[in-house]
Amino acid sequence: MKEALFVKQNAEKWKNYEALKTDSPDELAQRFVDITNDLAYAKTFYPKSKTTAYLNGLAAVLHQAIYKNKKEEKGRFFRYWKYELPMLFYTYRKQILYSFIFFVLAISIGVLSAKYDDRFVRLILGDGYVNMTNENIAKGDPFGVYKNENEFVMFFQIAANNTWVSFVMFVSGVLLSIGPVYYLLRNGIMIGAFEYYFFSKGLGAQSILVIWIHGTLEILSIVVVGGAGLVLGHGLLFPKTYTRIEAFKRSGKDATKIAVGIIPIILLAAFVEGFVTRHTGMPIWLSISILAASLSFMVWYIVIYPWQLNRRLTEDK
Repeated sequence: MKEALFVKQNAEKWKNYEALKTDSPDELAQRFVDITNDLAYAKTFYPKSKTTAYLNGLAAVLHQAIYKNKKEEKGRFFRYWKYELPMLFYTYRKQILYSFIFFVLAISIGVLSAKYDDRFVRLILGDGYVNMTNENIAKGDPFGVYKNENEFVMFFQIAANNTWVSFVMFVSGVLLSIGPVYYLLRNGIMIGAFEYYFFSKGLGAQSILVIWIHGTLEILSIVVVGGAGLVLGHGLLFPKTYTRIEAFKRSGKDATKIAVGIIPIILLAAFVEGFVTRHTGMPIWLSISILAASLSFMVWYIVIYPWQLNRRLTEDK
């Protein structure tokens, strides 16, 4: 788009933002997100123009309005979750989608490999885990592994492990996005083999009702972190009009926000696994309710709400 057309399409909106005063934190945040999107576009296509300088100044004014006092500073966390993080999900929806595709592909590989090779499950899950689970199945308690540890100990161990795995997956994005793909494939194959093992024992439905009440949050969080890793590598692979270093800085900043933003959900999944999953005899309706609520929340927050938010911002332009 030529600069003159870009200015013509947005000039009235910019003037309104500049002239109309508001004390609404939500309105200020919306304006700031909108202007920074326009500024990013201008920096990409008209880096040295007066339009870019003007938008940079307007963004600075809005930024100061948002952070002008301590009370509003406390709302920064809320605005991050309500606006900034969902908009990052929308901006990098392709990377998150690619991460999901890689993961589903890996699960399929794990299922097929376990189906046609009797040794594959032991190779992936380990003899110790398979033997222990076989013993639990013989005792009539196939998911007894979730009851072996104290709730608090189990929570902290799972939280630490999953946070570390997510960190490694994210940081490995600097390897030209190869690292996240590797970890997505590795974890997906493990999940596929794991689920096939229980289905082959006639425990498929029960495994979903027990394991996926925490697994829904955990696995979809891993997919998002994988997407963040792909975003991290995206700046190095596709710098566009920026220098490679500048593009990497920009993608790294956004990728870090995504990876950090998903940590509370990873911790919530660990809490559910440590304190809730162990109750394998809970009523089916309760298990289904937890599973459905987890899935609905993840789909809404990562896919539906960002799309709605972007549409609303676009209509206001």
